[in-house]
Amino acid sequence: MNPNQPHFYRGRFSVAPMLDWTTRHCRYFHRQFSQHALLYTEMVTSQAIIHAKYDHLAFDIAESPVAIQLGGSDPEQLRHCAKLAEERGYVEINLNVGCPSDRVQNGMFGACLMAKADLVADCVTAMQSAVNIPVTVKTRIGIDELDSYEFLCDFVEKVKNTGCHELIVHARKAWLSGLSPKENREIPPLDYERVYQLKRDFPDLLISINGGIKTIEEMKTHLQYVDGVMVGRETYQNPSLLGFIDNALFDENAPIITARQAVEKMLPYIENQLSQGVYLNHITRHMLGAFQNCKGARQWRRYLSENAHKSGAGIEIVETALNFVEK
Repeated sequence: MNPNQPHFYRGRFSVAPMLDWTTRHCRYFHRQFSQHALLYTEMVTSQAIIHAKYDHLAFDIAESPVAIQLGGSDPEQLRHCAKLAEERGYVEINLNVGCPSDRVQNGMFGACLMAKADLVADCVTAMQSAVNIPVTVKTRIGIDELDSYEFLCDFVEKVKNTGCHELIVHARKAWLSGLSPKENREIPPLDYERVYQLKRDFPDLLISINGGIKTIEEMKTHLQYVDGVMVGRETYQNPSLLGFIDNALFDENAPIITARQAVEKMLPYIENQLSQGVYLNHITRHMLGAFQNCKGARQWRRYLSENAHKSGAGIEIVETALNFVEK
């Protein structure tokens, strides 16, 4: 970062945790666009980390900085997982108090925990006791009929009293029944002003805003009122947006990275992963939106979609697909 630029909050811009999307391959691709964006893992449950045979904490240090989002409500399990994550090199532990899916509710984590602020506080306290990196909470502005501003403030106050200084707030309430996770991202109305008010009433907290943010201009507007912006689906479906982040939000002297540059920087990584037995489409499925609004984008998507899953598919598939896109 330019030494003449101001020091920015770590979470000034972040890419949201998205289940099945923000895998390690996705994060490596996103990192080619931006050096400063804070990248989040998919939500990983504490049970999975402790009991699964698969290593849910694995990531390439070249993806850094990366925050891990944990799902769970057992303070001791979360404490253990937070310690493991810090040892692996993650820069932040985030507790999921925002996901509204039935499966998450049945496991007693996600948005339903908004109704159990004392338990959330116990979880945060336990994790903080085990690590030296920040422990943060990602939440909604309310759930079901518990959607008053007073309810939100009571929840935030209890979290704050643990010593937690950072919140990511999805500016929609969540309906725990009747709406799918997808509908919960679209139907409850956005209320950015409520998040702004939260920052005004808790000025000593670092607050990032999430939900429906799509453009650099919108990000800059939000940053007049809060400390950070978190963007989800837009960065996944149109990753070239990330190529503008460092220049627009961190350092005016930083280069703007094009989709072609990012894809070309991915080629050595892809070759390395293929040599380790990773299937090509496990990587390229996260790259399909790279050239959105560019001439040849449809051919790029089609060629990768039709060929990357085939047995023995190699780096030549990506190189051929690149030829369809205008230079």
